[in-house]
Amino acid sequence: MAKSYRPTSPARRQMTRVDYSDLTENKAPEKSLLQAQQKSSGRNNYGRITVRHRGGGNRRKYRQIDWKRTKDDIPARVKAIEYDPNRTAFIALLYYEDGEKSYILAPNGLKVGDTVMSGQEVEIALGNTLPLSSIPVGTQIHNIEMHPGKGGQLVRSAGSSAQLLAKEGRYATLRLPSTEVRLVPQECRATIGTVSNFENSIVTIGKAGRKRHMGRRPHVRGSVMNPVDHPHGGGEGKAPIGMPSPVTPWGKPTRGYKTRKRNKKSNEMIVRRRRKK
Repeated sequence: MAKSYRPTSPARRQMTRVDYSDLTENKAPEKSLLQAQQKSSGRNNYGRITVRHRGGGNRRKYRQIDWKRTKDDIPARVKAIEYDPNRTAFIALLYYEDGEKSYILAPNGLKVGDTVMSGQEVEIALGNTLPLSSIPVGTQIHNIEMHPGKGGQLVRSAGSSAQLLAKEGRYATLRLPSTEVRLVPQECRATIGTVSNFENSIVTIGKAGRKRHMGRRPHVRGSVMNPVDHPHGGGEGKAPIGMPSPVTPWGKPTRGYKTRKRNKKSNEMIVRRRRKK
């Protein structure tokens, strides 16, 4: 369960956080796998804000994750399970037998001292990476490639996993966490297991300052703005928005409005769309 706090303040009463007892204690990140990154604060190369409510936050260094897992048939020992400020999942530090080090997404249940491998015909075990053609139907997988050799792009967030439903011809059929059913080439690789830190979804932030630490600035409701600033603004007192459904500051609908291109090439790979909310 998520860790709670003594109610020393109104915010502290509600606040919870992930239990980090499974992480390796007093483990600094591997320096050879760290990379500096510059914050954009939601601005593009012209300096204009293209993503609102971004800025500030604690400093972070990027951990270089091995998304491809192409060191085939070389055993790697798990040296540490670490926190990564750049993602919701935990990461695992691997020491390969040939001396190389790398980070991977840590599957739920992976422990320090375990051995993982990647390859065409390695064992179907937690943390191992194989082509979809070598994985049995029904297996829970994550970090799935969409194009062979490009590296994992699907199912990388905390607590998520996809299920391999079928294999036929060139393609494997997957059920993604969104319930979308999709075709992926069988040469694409995936990792066995579920992504770690499944408790992340039940964390209560508790106070505005904690959001500021994450680089999230205040979000002001459109209904309290003036009409010149937002379509929801204006009116006497606490007025309704005055339209059938909410819209963005630029007048686009915000509920049920489809933004995916109708002629997108990869639409033909989708067998069944995700559930309607």
